[in-house]
Amino acid sequence: MRRLVELLAEGAPDEDITAVPARARAAGAGPGDLAELEAAVASALKVRRALRQHRRREAELTALFETAGDLAGLRDLDDVLQSIVRRARMLLGTDTAYLTLPDERAGDTYMRVTDGSVSPLFQNLRLSLGEGLGGLVAQTTQPYASPDYGTDPRFLHTETIDAGVREEGLVGILGVPLLLGSSSAEGGKVIGVLFAADRRPRTFTPDETALLCSLAAHAAIAIDTARALADTRAALADLAEANAVIREHSAALQRTEEAHDRLTDLVLRGGAAGEIAAAVGELLGCAIAIIDPTGHRMAQAGDGPGLTPDDLAEAVAESRAAARAVPLGDHWVCAVLAGPELLGSLVALDRPALEDSDRRLFERAGVVTALLLLLRRTVTETENRIRGELLTEVLTAAHRDPAGLVDRGRRLGTDLEHPHLVLVAQAPARTRSKLSAAAAQHLFGRGGISAEHDETTVILLPYDGPDAAGTDPAGVARTTAGRLTYLVGAPVTVAASGPASGPVALAAAHAEARRCLRAMGVLGRTGEGASAAELGFLGVLLGDGHDVRRFVHSVLGPLLEYDAQRGTDLVRTLQAYFDCGASLTRAKDDLHIHVNTVVQRLDRIGSLLGPGWNEPDRALELQLALKLNLLSA
Repeated sequence: MRRLVELLAEGAPDEDITAVPARARAAGAGPGDLAELEAAVASALKVRRALRQHRRREAELTALFETAGDLAGLRDLDDVLQSIVRRARMLLGTDTAYLTLPDERAGDTYMRVTDGSVSPLFQNLRLSLGEGLGGLVAQTTQPYASPDYGTDPRFLHTETIDAGVREEGLVGILGVPLLLGSSSAEGGKVIGVLFAADRRPRTFTPDETALLCSLAAHAAIAIDTARALADTRAALADLAEANAVIREHSAALQRTEEAHDRLTDLVLRGGAAGEIAAAVGELLGCAIAIIDPTGHRMAQAGDGPGLTPDDLAEAVAESRAAARAVPLGDHWVCAVLAGPELLGSLVALDRPALEDSDRRLFERAGVVTALLLLLRRTVTETENRIRGELLTEVLTAAHRDPAGLVDRGRRLGTDLEHPHLVLVAQAPARTRSKLSAAAAQHLFGRGGISAEHDETTVILLPYDGPDAAGTDPAGVARTTAGRLTYLVGAPVTVAASGPASGPVALAAAHAEARRCLRAMGVLGRTGEGASAAELGFLGVLLGDGHDVRRFVHSVLGPLLEYDAQRGTDLVRTLQAYFDCGASLTRAKDDLHIHVNTVVQRLDRIGSLLGPGWNEPDRALELQLALKLNLLSA
């Protein structure tokens, strides 16, 4: 007996314990002693089995506790699932372990994570409720085990599932449900199925099933916790995003309130166009330009590229039709409207992106700009009517009281002693009523005054010297003609004179501009702009209304007809000859032909014009006709 106890204490194998009766028999023990010894051996084996079972259970419990601790420390769902299948495979000593989760949208379960798997087909299996071993576990919430799944008739076999199992080589499979809320079928919610499988036939014992169920219970709690943490993190992220949106909205409201206050202050103060551009540019953080209806810049705050009227036309039309700001490359354009009337446009320069709040602010600035432009235009029109009376007196009675006119002008904000350009504009009779309003609109933001006089509109523009941009009389006349033509909707002819200062000089400049305007009519230059200096002595000669075409044809008719019939350049050759001071050598260089060709052409000219064509009096007449022909072309 003592020997049996020693063997148990030493952990001797079962063979050593069962050999004790044989040794006693060989030693001559009696039947009674042998019977008692055999009974003791049986008891010792039972004790050995119980000890082994307790040790295994202790190891399993220890492993479960460690697993629970590991799972409790995990926060990421993928890490939790991977740890579960790895522990299941380790605790049961199987070739593989895997876990399926339900897909509520599809109404089935899918392979979520595997450990020890080598088959892609198996790793991507999907099981409907009731299909295969896993589908039955998910449907009934009960564990199922099969020593040989391929031949087990208890399960609903499908070709897809069986093909995946065969490719993985699995035979013995054990599956247990992951339950939340209850360990029984009543009230428990299946959130997945945990599997352990071997690639050989294997009968899973109740203890192994209970062990996997215990692991599944821990795993279900860990999965639920991980999901709750993920939901919490998602909720926190949503809250953070919502908080950011609220802060952004609050900042936008604050900026809108600030913009409203600043723009309202501009309206109340009657701010200028430059102040509007500066305020909007500061609010939006970019350069802002205010453009008039013809596409020319009225004011700009900040540095930015210059845009031509052609660049803006399509975008302004689009904004006008949509009543919204529209993008134009890296810029934004907002039409400034007063009902259907286009007063101009706002342009945000070098601002590719305009968020909704900034876009609304930009569009609101367009409304404020329209209001300010209307207010200023009304004030300007009123002031211009009063100043127009002054201008009328300057044109009709400058010699009566020049000093008094200068004094009245200063009280009205116009310094008549400052140099001015005098422009005379004329439109067709049917549109003459529009011309005065168009002139006032053209002057808006530019200074100057205008008045109707003798079926024309007279404009006085301050002159800042020859070096100032846009002060060339001829250039100003052409620009003004173009803008007034656009505003009136009919051709407007503009003649310019000056600069002049003082009532008497201004009246004289007006008379000169009137002669220039008549000369332009004689030359057929309706709808254009020119200056008295540009036309020179021709303006004086033609200012009384001579028939230019008849004069030109009477002098140059033979040459014009000859060129028209034969495609020659006799008129051009004669012009070059006179321009070069009657030098054949310089004329041939100017015409890029041989000197002999110049001689031949001059001989032909002489035969067409007759003898004496190059005498001084006849030559002056020819040069005048050539000049008129060039100007009226």
